[in-house]
Amino acid sequence: MRSIPPARLMFTAAAAALSLSACSTMGDGMNDGGKSGRSASAEGTVMVGGAAMYPSRTIVENAVNSRDHTTLVAAVKAAGLVETLSGPGPFTVFAPTNAAFQKVPAATLQAAMRPENKAMLQSVLTYHVVPGRLTAADLMQRIRDGGGQARLTTVQGGTLTASMMGNRIMLTDAKGGTAHVTQGDVMQSNGVIHVTDSVSMPG
Repeated sequence: MRSIPPARLMFTAAAAALSLSACSTMGDGMNDGGKSGRSASAEGTVMVGGAAMYPSRTIVENAVNSRDHTTLVAAVKAAGLVETLSGPGPFTVFAPTNAAFQKVPAATLQAAMRPENKAMLQSVLTYHVVPGRLTAADLMQRIRDGGGQARLTTVQGGTLTASMMGNRIMLTDAKGGTAHVTQGDVMQSNGVIHVTDSVSMPG
């Protein structure tokens, strides 16, 4: 039998967890359907995936409501990172959309869900997280200070290289793949999210 590349296994695990995510978010108290009484306009929210992102909520509390990030949320849950990303941080999260995950080739679902792949899933997800709260302006300043590039050390321990592509921030991963920030500065109580159009892969 042909062996399945570990990266493919990992992202199929995320896709499999997606169906579980839909059930779990209904009862975890994080998705209140807008019934919390907090005013979106009063908090200066922005919209991501059809949902208001409240600056007073954590990364996870906001992300579960975005229609564009259901695969990412499912992957975070499968990797056991909900508690981490609900912590005080602050964190800068580069958040791939569902369409970004669809660019990654899928493999056999059964093999992808094996417990031994959890550490690999954690590695890729934490590669999208940088300690501290880095706004788009912060990132662009680092890029200017670095002569056109800024090396960002991720929670995973690897490096993402930020640069500018026109007026957009571009991330180059350890394998040479690129992702672009399509929506920046989605502020959270414990950090900031920058939406990206591709999944970044560690070395």
